[in-house]
Amino acid sequence: MFSKNKPGESAKPESAATPAAAGSRPAEYKPAPSQATSGAPKAKPPASVLSPDLNIDGDIRTSGDVQVEGQVKGDIRAHLLTVGEGATVNGTVIADDVVVNGRIDGTVRGLKVRLTATARVTGDIIHKTIAIESGAQFEGSVQRQDDPLAGAKAGGAGGGGAPVPKPAG
Repeated sequence: MFSKNKPGESAKPESAATPAAAGSRPAEYKPAPSQATSGAPKAKPPASVLSPDLNIDGDIRTSGDVQVEGQVKGDIRAHLLTVGEGATVNGTVIADDVVVNGRIDGTVRGLKVRLTATARVTGDIIHKTIAIESGAQFEGSVQRQDDPLAGAKAGGAGGGGAPVPKPAG
């Protein structure tokens, strides 16, 4: 690959050595395929954090985790949703796991729902398991279902729209 050239042979051996080195470099360095084929489990990506100075008007959908520290006016669908102590969500929340430290105004659907002592929830909670810490404020109804996410899948993020009338005939 590398060779020491004599003073009179610099042009020909360098041109032969350079393509060999350049051609071998991509074959030697392939970190992504070697990591993917190593059989080791993939590392879980970090949660997407919506900072305190961020205001979102619109829906959020992800198969990953979301940590809201700012303001969201819209529906959120995620695997794990954490609502920070200073955060506010106005809309429907659908997640496998929901941890509320801040404020939610809207329906909460989750397999596991946890309201911490600083939580403020106004709306209905549909859950499989729920934990409400002393000091949490909640106004609405609580309903236990074996699969609280099933109703949300059929009706979208809102999950509770008016039924569509069937045509006569």
